[in-house]
Amino acid sequence: MSNYLSQSWLIDRRHALKAVGTFILLPLLECMVPLRAAAAAAITATPRRSAFIYLANGVHSLNYQVTTAGKDYKFSRSLKPLERHRDVITPISGMHHPGSLSQHHNCINVWLTGGKLGPSDRNTISVDQKIAEVTAPYTRYPSLEVAITQDSLAWTADGVRLPAMRRCSEIFASMFAEPIGGVSAQRRALRRKGSVLDDNLAEVRRLEKRMGSEDKGRMDQYLTSVREAEIRTRRADAWLDTPLPVISEADRTRTNRDISDTKAGDYFRTVYDLMVLAFQTDVTRVATFSLGGEGQAIAIPEIGITESRHQLSHHGGDLAYMEKLTNYDAFAIEQFSYFLTRLAETNDLHGKSMLGTTMALFGSGMSYGHSHGNANLPLVLAGGSELGLKHGEHLDFNQTAKAFPGYSIGADGALTSAHYQVCSRPVDPEAHMSNLLLLMAQRMGVQIDKFGDSNQVVAL
Repeated sequence: MSNYLSQSWLIDRRHALKAVGTFILLPLLECMVPLRAAAAAAITATPRRSAFIYLANGVHSLNYQVTTAGKDYKFSRSLKPLERHRDVITPISGMHHPGSLSQHHNCINVWLTGGKLGPSDRNTISVDQKIAEVTAPYTRYPSLEVAITQDSLAWTADGVRLPAMRRCSEIFASMFAEPIGGVSAQRRALRRKGSVLDDNLAEVRRLEKRMGSEDKGRMDQYLTSVREAEIRTRRADAWLDTPLPVISEADRTRTNRDISDTKAGDYFRTVYDLMVLAFQTDVTRVATFSLGGEGQAIAIPEIGITESRHQLSHHGGDLAYMEKLTNYDAFAIEQFSYFLTRLAETNDLHGKSMLGTTMALFGSGMSYGHSHGNANLPLVLAGGSELGLKHGEHLDFNQTAKAFPGYSIGADGALTSAHYQVCSRPVDPEAHMSNLLLLMAQRMGVQIDKFGDSNQVVAL
């Protein structure tokens, strides 16, 4: 009984992997699951995954908005690339983050946190990192952060943004390349880094005694970053003896490369391939991908868009810019559609469809970029049938609100510019996006009944 209570019978997954060499990645076995870990046991039975993809500066709302709720909705022009996935997606309208209604270009910072960022406020944990708290014990990396600019979507519990990678070869190497100089050299380097961190902490503790309150606040943020680095360093050290996943030559050729800036589509699809590969090999179960920050999203020369997305979003009614913004929206959504296709055609190590075991959220923290309208956020939730999600409908919180007069549709059947009011002020003040993030966290096995500024969980 004493052995049972002390859990001395547990098998460490890394040691099990080491014993079988690089032939196969073992699934999580019952004997590897700690006591009183009901949520972890559920994840063990069917590993669950989540991906979050961010599109900066909102969309061209008049060509994006779906105007019919329920099952019989018609795809808008911008969302047309997702029509082939109708049965496994849910377009969502009418949600907002109350804390971002005045944030303008900072809405990327709260998209996955639901936090309120005033001049003296610190951000809160992002939902991907909340999920990673549950999934991290079973994977080499807690999460994967990719961003075209330096702004990742991931925030720690102490409100520190995690760094992101951009270059595809760097992302590939971080997951699948052998350490330069071998495992021993990598371990020495990690332990030197750990020693430096320890020395820094000791020095900071001495300085803190002479600091004022403002300096202590800044130092606390620094210490949080150090602690995060220390945790990741220790994790990397602990996993060094675990064989790297074996991947096919075709997967290696497709993903271990860098793409010219003039080929945005190739870049997006390669990142998506890397995300699929990371999920398939169970390197991580949580990934975020930012297609650019509000002021820094890239151009797409290959389809004739040489302007930045920020520039197009502030179109001022210019018809040419509005058309290019619509084309940009459709292009980005087409790449997301590619991601869903790749998930659907790929099985994980347990023989399960990757799309069935993966939730993927695509969207923006802004709706109408020209006036920085942050209500009626453009959102699409996909996949996750194995997690209990049911799709095939347009979930519209605008139309369920009593005060909603209906979408403003002109004689030509198209939305009029009066629709921008819906994008600037929430029709349903209670339709918080955090309610959706709470749903995703719960379906990933996170035992919480509130996230961010949530006031209920979305029924889906």
